[in-house]
Amino acid sequence: MSPRPLGRIAAAGTGLLATVSLVACTPHPSPEVAVRSFLLAWQDGDYAEAARYTDVEAAEVESTLADVHDQLDLASLRFDLGLISEDGESATAEFEANADLGIGDPTWTYTGEMPLQWGPDGWEISWSPSVVHPELSEGERLAVSYQSQERGQILDREGSSLVTPDSVTAFGVLPSAMDDKEEGVSELADLLDEDPDPLLQRVRSAPPEEFQPLVLLRDANVDASLLRQASQIAGAETQEVEVNMTPALAPSLVGDVAGTSEHRVSARVPGPYQAGDTVGLNGLQSIFQNELAGSATTQVVALDAGGEVTDVLDSWEGELSGQIQTTLDSGVQSAAESAVETLPDNGYMVAVDPDNGEILAAANGSESATDDGALNGSFPPGPVFTLISTMAALESGTVTRETTSECAAQAEVGGRTFVNPSQGYLAGEPDLVRNLSYACTVAYAQFADQVGADNIADTAGRFGIGADWQMPLPSDPGSIDINDEEADVASAMIGEHGIEVSPLSMALAAGAIADGNWHAPTLIREEGPEQEETSPFQEEHLEVVREGMRDAVDQRMMPELAVGGPDLHGQWSRVEGDDLSLHWFVGYQDGVAFALVAEVDPSVSLWQPYAVMGVQSFLTELGSPGVEEQGLPAQEPTEADLSGPE
Repeated sequence: MSPRPLGRIAAAGTGLLATVSLVACTPHPSPEVAVRSFLLAWQDGDYAEAARYTDVEAAEVESTLADVHDQLDLASLRFDLGLISEDGESATAEFEANADLGIGDPTWTYTGEMPLQWGPDGWEISWSPSVVHPELSEGERLAVSYQSQERGQILDREGSSLVTPDSVTAFGVLPSAMDDKEEGVSELADLLDEDPDPLLQRVRSAPPEEFQPLVLLRDANVDASLLRQASQIAGAETQEVEVNMTPALAPSLVGDVAGTSEHRVSARVPGPYQAGDTVGLNGLQSIFQNELAGSATTQVVALDAGGEVTDVLDSWEGELSGQIQTTLDSGVQSAAESAVETLPDNGYMVAVDPDNGEILAAANGSESATDDGALNGSFPPGPVFTLISTMAALESGTVTRETTSECAAQAEVGGRTFVNPSQGYLAGEPDLVRNLSYACTVAYAQFADQVGADNIADTAGRFGIGADWQMPLPSDPGSIDINDEEADVASAMIGEHGIEVSPLSMALAAGAIADGNWHAPTLIREEGPEQEETSPFQEEHLEVVREGMRDAVDQRMMPELAVGGPDLHGQWSRVEGDDLSLHWFVGYQDGVAFALVAEVDPSVSLWQPYAVMGVQSFLTELGSPGVEEQGLPAQEPTEADLSGPE
C-alpha cells in the first residue's frame, strides 16, 4: 500500500468538472481522491458510484442521496472542494454545495464537512447524515417549506376594496399519506385538467406532514362528484379558504385572478410562484402581480421521523404583498356600470376628474374582464367632434362666436354632399353657438376651407388626441390623419375623415373644456405624470364651446337630462354605419367629465338616443342636483324642432 499522506492539503476549488486519474495501488490512495470522487459521483447522480467511497452498505448511501434529490426537488447540484486536514489515520474535508432548488426558487449554498478514515481499502468517508449537511442528524431528512403571502387588495381613491374575497376550494395533498407521489399527483392533475409537472415539483420537496394546496377552484366550479373523485386519490385532500379574487367593480380594469397553473401563466408571469399561488391574468391584477402577490418565504428545513421541524437550515424572506390604490371612485364607477347596462348592446363609458385627469370610472357593457374598449377602443367620433372643431375654428382666427353659417338639410363641399342627420335644418343663418348646440354637420362642413387641416390637427392634439401618455393598462389616445382635400377637411370637421378617438380621450377632452387645461390620464395614485399647468386654450373661446354645450342640453335633450341640473354641459350625436350605429354623449358636470359611446344595431331603433338615456341613468345614480327624472323618450330633432327665428 502507498503511505498515508500527512498534513493539511488545499484542494483546488474550481468545481468537480473532471475525473481524477489514479496511479496508486490502493482504491482510495488519498483523502482528496476519495472526497473528489465521491462528490463528483453525487453531483452526476451516480449514487452507486458515490457509495463506493464510504464505509457503509452501498444501499444506505444510494437511498439517502436519491431521497435528498427529491426532498429538495433539485434542478442541479454542484460542488467545490475545499480544505482537507489530515491527522494520522483521520482526515476532515470541507466542500461547498450549490443546490439549485428549481424554477422560481433560490440556490442554496452551504459549506459541508465530511470525516474520513484510513482503512484496509485506503481512505473512506465515514458515512452519516451529517455528510449531506452538517446539521442533519440520524433519523432526520430535508424538506423545502413555503409560507405564502395573502394576496393584496386593489383600492379605490377612498381606500375601499375593489376586490371581494372568494370562498375557494384548495385541492392538494398530504405527502406523507401518498403511496406514490408521482402517480397520486398525476391523478389529481388529470382530474382537475392541470399540468402535473409544477404540482409534482412542489410536492416532492414539501414537508410530508404539511398539507400542500396545489389548485384553487371557486366554489361554483366544485360539485359533490368532483370532491368524491378527489377523495379517492391516496393522500389527496381539500380545504376551504378565502382569497381576494373577484372584482367588486370595474372588472375590465381590476382584472381576473387564477389560483392555479391554469392558462400556463407561469410561463409569462415573472417571479417565484409555485403551484397553488394566485396569479393575475389581466388588468391591474396582472400589471401589479409582484406587488399584490408578494412572494413566499422559502425555507430549507430538517424534519424528524414524525415530520416535525427540528431546524431551519436556511431561509429566504419573501416580499410582503401590498395594496394598489387607484383613482377610481366607487360611486362614479357604479353609476357608469349602471349606465352601460341600459344600452341595447355593448357600450363604454369613462369618467375623469377635469382638474387633474384622474380616471374616476371606466365601464363596458359586456361585463368582461378582458374588454378594455373604454380605455383602448378606437371609434370615429362623428358630430360630437364639433366640440373640438369649434375650438379649431375659433383658434384659427377665421371664425368668431358671431360667425353665421347656413344649417341647411344638405350642402356640397369639395364635390361631396354633406347631409344633416334626419334631413334637419335650422332656419336662417344661425351663429356658431347655435350651430354647435345642434351639431349642425352641414354648417361645420362649410367652415372647412376657413379652418384648414393643420388647425384641426393642432387643436385636436392640444386636446390630447394622439398624445403620448403613459398608463399602466393599454389605452388609446386616438389619432389624427387629415389630408388637404377640401372634402376630407370638411369631413374631419364633423369627426369622420382621419379622426379616431377612445371614450377615454373624449372624456379627457370634455375635462379640458371644463377646466381650461388638458391633463394626461392617471389611474394609480402617485404614479401619474407630472401635470403642466399651462393652458393651451383661450378662455373666451372655451366659453363659446361651454355655451353651446349648455344650449345643447337645454334645447335638444330636455326633459331627459333635466336630472343633470343647470350645470350639465354636453353634446351628443350618432355615427351611422351599415352594420353598426355609434351613439355618443360627451359632457361634464360638478367635477366629473365623461364620455359614453353605445354600439347599436341600426335596425333596433332609428330614433332612440341611447347615449342620452345612458347618461340619464348615470346622472340619476350619482344623485345629480336638478328636477325629478322625467322618463320621457327623447327624439332626434326634426325639421320642426330645428326651425328657429329667421
